[in-house]
Amino acid sequence: MTLSEWEGEFLQSVGERVKTHGRAFADPEKGAPGQALSAMQGRKLKEIAKKAKGEKKRD
Repeated sequence: MTLSEWEGEFLQSVGERVKTHGRAFADPEKGAPGQALSAMQGRKLKEIAKKAKGEKKRD
């Protein structure tokens, strides 16, 4: 399955921010201390990974 343009941009931007800043979010209330991704970013990455593997989205 092909990723959308938005999903590709999201993956690239998250990767760049983690590489540059050690995490991909600025607001400390959106993620646990020491975590690279916020809760929502982690959830979205799991969805994109499933889509890339061809798994269907659960409702």
